[in-house]
Amino acid sequence: MHVPGRRRRDLLVLSSLGAVLFATSTGTAAAKPPQADPLQQQVDAVHDTGAVGVSAEVTSPDTRDIARAGTAEKGTRRQMPLNGRFRIGSATKTFTATVVLQLVGEGRMSLEDTVEQWLPGVVQGNGNDGSQITVRQLLQHTSGIRDIGPEIPALNSADGYRAERFRTYTPEELVGLAMQLPLKFFPDDEQWSYSNTNYILAAMITQKITGRSWAQEVNDRIIQPLGLKDTSTPGTFPFILGPHAQGYAFDTGTDVTVLNSSMAVGSGSVISTAHDLNRFYAALLGGRLLAPAQLDEMTTTVTTPGLGVRYGLGLAEIPLSCGGSYFGHRGELLGYITWGGATRDGTWTAVVYVSSDGGQDTEQAMRALVDQELCRTRS
Repeated sequence: MHVPGRRRRDLLVLSSLGAVLFATSTGTAAAKPPQADPLQQQVDAVHDTGAVGVSAEVTSPDTRDIARAGTAEKGTRRQMPLNGRFRIGSATKTFTATVVLQLVGEGRMSLEDTVEQWLPGVVQGNGNDGSQITVRQLLQHTSGIRDIGPEIPALNSADGYRAERFRTYTPEELVGLAMQLPLKFFPDDEQWSYSNTNYILAAMITQKITGRSWAQEVNDRIIQPLGLKDTSTPGTFPFILGPHAQGYAFDTGTDVTVLNSSMAVGSGSVISTAHDLNRFYAALLGGRLLAPAQLDEMTTTVTTPGLGVRYGLGLAEIPLSCGGSYFGHRGELLGYITWGGATRDGTWTAVVYVSSDGGQDTEQAMRALVDQELCRTRS
């Protein structure tokens, strides 16, 4: 059920009473018989797969629908915050690609520029050759450069996390580690392999062109103009400020909320909320951040073998069960996973996140939630 106009309601599921409280903007509230709210049912389904906490928001020009389940911290009854902040992981890539495409639109660079042109000598060794890799191939994941993620101890085990959760990485250090790995394939638009290293390099190119950090450009070009007050680029700061759920990872369920996310600059370090992400997707697909030519480049996609989606420039095209597709991005960074996106025109958006590493069932339920909510726009 969606509430039109300014009539916003927050769903509070009272498990002990089996009732739902509806609050309107007039300040009045009335108990009603239990009703099958589709979004709440889907959030409950995600929670039933074993996620500690789940929160989702769906928006359109005149509605905002919110649902949540589970707890914000293990061993407590603390509810998931209504607008909780979390690390959005690889959904950060859409922010980075947007900044790069803005620079393209300003004539300050081209998608066909090589990495070597902007970062001489940085990409070389073990078959890696920056003179043969274009900016487009970085954003599209067709560069063949290996992913640095598996080389970061904090992201791969509880012991590694405890040892390195406060460690600071520089982009140069991260790329240097990637250059010790053999090129996966020669740069080719016909081959595809997801690599966080691509977006670390994109952040470095952004700084080289502008003379300002990737974080400054994201703040000045996206976060501030859109008024995303709960979105930030934390740099080396390891804490999530404001309301948030604890994040859990690994088979041990280790609390991984505290993390210096410098290993994910450009690729996964942004902190945001479901509401701010919805606003970002609506603005992006609605043409408020990129000129038509650059938005067309972003949404022109290639095949991703075995994933069932297509990939553009920092944005995936995901098929809808009701026909057609939507654009969005999965995100994960140690303890937080998100699925989200928008219809092609940005009119309807949906974002869901969980506060624990999810298995296959959790991922499928999250994807199903976004699919069902965006398919409801056609009913």
